[in-house]
Amino acid sequence: MRRFLSLLFLLPVAAAAQARPAITGISHIAVYTSNEQAAEKYYVHDIGLFKGPDAENPNGVRYYVNSTQFVEVLPLPAGNSPDRLDHLAYITTDADGLRKYLAAHKVDVPANVERGSDGSLWFHVKDPEGNVVGFVQPPANPAAISGASPVGHRVIHVGMKVRSKDAEDAFYREILGFRPYWFGGMKPGLVDWVSQQVPDGHDWLEYMLSPVPSGTPEATQKALGVLNHLSIGVVNMEKAVTTLSAEGRLDNQHTPMQIGKDGKWQYNLFDPDLTRLELMEYSPVEKPCCSPFTAENPVPAE
Repeated sequence: MRRFLSLLFLLPVAAAAQARPAITGISHIAVYTSNEQAAEKYYVHDIGLFKGPDAENPNGVRYYVNSTQFVEVLPLPAGNSPDRLDHLAYITTDADGLRKYLAAHKVDVPANVERGSDGSLWFHVKDPEGNVVGFVQPPANPAAISGASPVGHRVIHVGMKVRSKDAEDAFYREILGFRPYWFGGMKPGLVDWVSQQVPDGHDWLEYMLSPVPSGTPEATQKALGVLNHLSIGVVNMEKAVTTLSAEGRLDNQHTPMQIGKDGKWQYNLFDPDLTRLELMEYSPVEKPCCSPFTAENPVPAE
């Protein structure tokens, strides 16, 4: 009987050890640039982000959307790869606890978390398709962001090229607990995009299932830049685009405003290395195609 009672007491401890720490939102997207000055003009002047040092990589630069979400811009490595994505990263409340949780689920993890120069804790793993995935525990007192004029104040989703939904679901859905949000496609009966919200928030990851067309290196780079992207939420798209135009902040590749298949207003801009920034309203203005939304929309940070 004493042994049985001891086991009962141990079970909650064992269960707690396996509990997944919260993953509350998107931390950042890390991209490469071939022209640091052009990238700075785009992210600071055009998009209005705050430039700061890179707490994870001294060779990089951060462009902050808010105090905990940013674009990390890194020097382009040697080689001829047209892909400008280095990694995507998510916010967690306990980086080391999440590292241990992933290890318990047979994910290859580093021996320890890293400590950033700003006091943040972070680590990287690879998902089933080899994409680098980061998890960041922000510092207790993030630096205040002032003097910037961001086009929007919250990163609401990131997207990446995915070959197999089932393979990626085994990691993002089954292990991490990401939740379905919406799916759709360019043509009836096809699924090109699968959106899955973080388990403890409303930001989402978008699987971009469209194949990359063959062509010139520049065309391939543009296609990958469309797929591997970030999205900043805006309350009113017409007002946001009008402001960008009036302030001379559209000296970049961009496309006209349009209503996406999900029923939300969107507007696409491209950085000098053709990574797409999708401005998107928080809520749909018309019924989405293909599927209903199955979770709450994010709310404005403004």
